[in-house]
Amino acid sequence: MDFFLKLSGLAVFVKIAPEQQSTGNLPSYCNLALNHFKPKAMKKAIFFHAGLPVCLSAKQEILNLIPDDRIEVIHLGEEKGKIAEAERAGVQSIPALLTPNGHVLHINFGTRIADLK
Repeated sequence: MDFFLKLSGLAVFVKIAPEQQSTGNLPSYCNLALNHFKPKAMKKAIFFHAGLPVCLSAKQEILNLIPDDRIEVIHLGEEKGKIAEAERAGVQSIPALLTPNGHVLHINFGTRIADLK
C-alpha cells in the first residue's frame, strides 16, 4: 500500500509492506492518515446563465471543457430562487462560472444579476 501523508506542509511518501498490511501492524502515523485524511468529495463547478445568446454560447464552451459530472448548470431566468445563492457566491453578471474553490469567473457580459430580479 502506497500513499502520501502531508502534515503541516511536510509531504512524505509512505510504502507499507504487505506483511504489515495483513497483520494490521501499521505505524501510528499511517493509522492516523488512513483514518483521518480520507479524500473529500469533489465539489462541482456551477455555471450561472439566463438563456441569452452570449450565455448559451459560453455554456456550450464550458460544457465542452468540463465533464458533466463536475458541473451544475443553473438558468437564473427559470430558477429565480437561485439568484440569492449566486449573489452570495459573488456573481455580479452572467454568464459566470463558480469554481469548486469558490472563485467566480465572469465570462463575457450578458446582463447584470440585479436585472434578473
